[in-house]
Amino acid sequence: MNITIIGGGPAGLYFSYLIKRDNPDYNVSLIEQNPQNATFGFGVVFSDRALEFLRADDEYAYKYLSPHMRSWSDLKIVHKDKHMAIDGNGFAAIGRLEFLNLLQKLCLSVDVKLEFNTTIKSLKEFNDSDLIVACDGVNSNVRNSLSSEFKTKETILQNPFIWFGTSKVFDCLSLTFRENTEGVFCAHHYPYSSNMSTFIVETNASTYQNAGFAQMNTEESRVYCEKVFSKDLDNHILLSNKSEWRWFPQIWNDNWSSNNIVLIGDSLHTAHFSIGSGTRLAMEDAISLYKSIKANPNDIDRAIVQYERNRRPQLEKLVSASVASAHWYEKMDILMRTLSPYEFARSYMTRTGRISDEKLKVIAPRFMEEYTLNQT
Repeated sequence: MNITIIGGGPAGLYFSYLIKRDNPDYNVSLIEQNPQNATFGFGVVFSDRALEFLRADDEYAYKYLSPHMRSWSDLKIVHKDKHMAIDGNGFAAIGRLEFLNLLQKLCLSVDVKLEFNTTIKSLKEFNDSDLIVACDGVNSNVRNSLSSEFKTKETILQNPFIWFGTSKVFDCLSLTFRENTEGVFCAHHYPYSSNMSTFIVETNASTYQNAGFAQMNTEESRVYCEKVFSKDLDNHILLSNKSEWRWFPQIWNDNWSSNNIVLIGDSLHTAHFSIGSGTRLAMEDAISLYKSIKANPNDIDRAIVQYERNRRPQLEKLVSASVASAHWYEKMDILMRTLSPYEFARSYMTRTGRISDEKLKVIAPRFMEEYTLNQT
C-alpha cells in the first residue's frame, strides 16, 4: 500500500510511525514544506494525565517520550496578586522542536521516508497513493483546496494572542491575570525545559485597540508585554520566535474525507490553546485512523468511514469544551473586575461546563477547601 502523509507535525509524524511500524511492506512517505529543524513557538503542553493516553496503545512510545518531559500536578491561577494552586491536574511539557525531533527519530527507526523543505504544487502528484493523510496544520493547503468538499467552517475568536518564550522557569502551568490603564491581559506560561518556559499573552479586542498593538512591530509588542508582566518575570526578558499577534481560528469540517484524502489534527479541527490539548487531540486522531486501517487493511474506504464514526463523538465534545473555554476569556475583563480571587479561580475551573462544584471537590479537594474558607 502507498500512503502519503502531508504535514510533518505531531499528528503526521506519529501516524507515519504507527502505520509503518506495523506494516513494514507499506510505502509510507511524509512530506513537510518546512526545513527539518524549523518550527515556531517554544513548548507544547499536554493536559489530563499528560502522556497517559499513549500508554495503553503504545507502551514503547510512552517510555521513549516521557523522560524528555517536564511534569507537574498543580495548576496555578494568579489574580489580584493572589497565587492559587489547584490540585488534581496532570500536565507535562516539552520543547516543540525537541518533540518533533524525537518523533522524527521514531519514524526513521521504521523506515518512513521523510521529505522536508518540499512544496506540493498539486495533489495530482500523488495519484498513485492509496491513501493521502492531510495534517498540514491550521492553514492546511490540502483542506483549503477542497474546502467545499470538506464543508469547512471557520470562526475567528475575539481574543488576540501572541507567544513568547522566557528564561524564567516557572514551577507549573500558570495563568496570570494583569490589568493596566489600557485593559486586561492573561499570560499562559509553563516550563518546558530546565531553562525555558513558554509565555503566551492573551488580551481582548478593546485592550488590543487601546494599547495600539496593531501599529506595533514585534519588538514593541514584546517590550510592552514584558512591562505588563514585569512582576511575574522577575527581571527575565521575553524572547520572540515568529511572535506576532494572532486571532485564533476555530476550524471544523463537516466532512472528514474526500475520496482517498482524509484530514487529521489541526487540518481537521482546532481547539483553543486554553484547554492545553491541541497536540494530544492531533495524536489521538492519528491513533484512531491507524486503528481503523488496522481493522480494515484491505478496504481504505471502510477504514476512513470507521475512523470518522469512532472519533467524531469524542472530538465534538472536546472541541465544544475548547469553544466554551475560549468564550470565558472573552469576558475575562468583567470577571476580573467583579469576582474575588477564589471565585475567579472557581469560575475558571468550571468554565467549560464539564466540571461541577461537586466534581471539583473530588479532583481538587485542597483548592476547594481553600475556596470554602475564603467564602466565610
